[in-house]
Amino acid sequence: MTTATPRRAGNQTQRPRIGWFGAWLARPLASFHLVVAIAVLLTVLGLVMVLSASSVESYADGGSAYKLFIAQTVMAAFGAVLFYIALRIPMRVMRRLSFPVFALSVVLLVLVLIPGIGSEVQGSRRWFDLGVVSVQPSEIVKVTLVVWGSHLLASRQTEKAGYKDILMPLVPAGLLVCFLVVLEPNLSTTIALGIVLTSLLWFGGLPLRMFVTIAVSGGVAAAILALSAGYRSDRMRAFFSPGDDPQGIGYQARQALYSLADGGIWGRGLGQSRAKWSYLPNAHNDFIFAIIGEELGFLGCALVLGLFALFVYAGLRIATRSVDPFIRLLTVSATTWITGQALINVGYVVGLLPVTGLQLPLVSAGGSSLAITLLMFGIIANAARHEPEAVAALHAGQDGRFSRLLRLPKPELYSPARAQASRARTKAKAKAKVKPAPQRRALPSGRGRGGSESSSRRSIDSDSARRTSRSTESWRSTRAWEPNYPMKHARERGNSR
Repeated sequence: MTTATPRRAGNQTQRPRIGWFGAWLARPLASFHLVVAIAVLLTVLGLVMVLSASSVESYADGGSAYKLFIAQTVMAAFGAVLFYIALRIPMRVMRRLSFPVFALSVVLLVLVLIPGIGSEVQGSRRWFDLGVVSVQPSEIVKVTLVVWGSHLLASRQTEKAGYKDILMPLVPAGLLVCFLVVLEPNLSTTIALGIVLTSLLWFGGLPLRMFVTIAVSGGVAAAILALSAGYRSDRMRAFFSPGDDPQGIGYQARQALYSLADGGIWGRGLGQSRAKWSYLPNAHNDFIFAIIGEELGFLGCALVLGLFALFVYAGLRIATRSVDPFIRLLTVSATTWITGQALINVGYVVGLLPVTGLQLPLVSAGGSSLAITLLMFGIIANAARHEPEAVAALHAGQDGRFSRLLRLPKPELYSPARAQASRARTKAKAKAKVKPAPQRRALPSGRGRGGSESSSRRSIDSDSARRTSRSTESWRSTRAWEPNYPMKHARERGNSR
């Protein structure tokens, strides 16, 4: 007779089975593969739904049902190239170029406002018309603000800076960018930039009282902007009184709810939407989630929300497993931005929020948004390869077929000791460059008039020289364009190959 094996023997307890998914997550490169898989699935789903939602209007406008789909596919291919470039950029290079690229994006925001340079569409001047494609600089500045802000705050965190060092110059630069975007006008992108700035300040260690003050001020400014323009106030009025004008300002939101209700649990089937036949405006762009609910049903909507939830898990996993403060700030801020934008889009489609015009990342039609979001996903995937276990596995030759196929460079392991040594060398160089203040010859106390005045003036000069030296040293050691990421010696780089 055989007896069942007990699960508990003595003081030892049998380990529970974690399953194949838990075993897969325990792999060193699981975060990297998870981010890549989410980006591919959302992009493919977006291309399919853009084809379905835009086919009718594309055929009515140009005689081809594939016009918008082809443009979206071209930008998806360009975004895939940006994704690959972001995977190959070393983190130290990304930090070194963060401020120049951010400054360039601000210049582009200024240029797009100039008539004759920026293209005006429906009263908004947001695009550079390059003939084949149109580029929206306000989408670019989201990524540059995330990268530069993460580098700046990571540098200040290592120095245990106060809240003034956290606010300056990040908050003035962020407010400048938001002001330029409001001038386009583009309130939806301003909200996304506000999410980026808020997440940087929150995870950057800003005190709670300062954070609440800034958050309340931002909320008041957003409310004023929402009520300042006619179409914005109409959206607010439609949200608070949806039944007042169902055929006017409340038409779009009401039709989106009809589409979701028409889909039910299983959906009407891919390509069988009724709302896309000119019943739902912007069905392929702002309200593509309603078309997903109509054609793929509740299960399709749950799939989209599940992918974004998995993306949140992947982003937080990368942030918690990384030892580099720059990577932690970069990953968690980018995750907050992309997820917050997705939740706002879904929120106004289902009627929980006022209509803002924010797109569903990687799913809605929009070439610039798709390409830039894929670039951000590539940066997050690059950060996933810098987890300590991933770095050790890659240097041990456990690249995997996907990494070997892409010929990705091996990441460098972050070392706090080397980073501290690099900052110390930077401070020493900055201190050496500061010239000491010229000392005046002191008069004897008994000679001439003003002996005591000369002594006091000499002490004031020396104190001001010390203050100038300390302030210059602090500024040069934390300035935005000078990274303190550890750099290998040329001989070490040669040996590592």
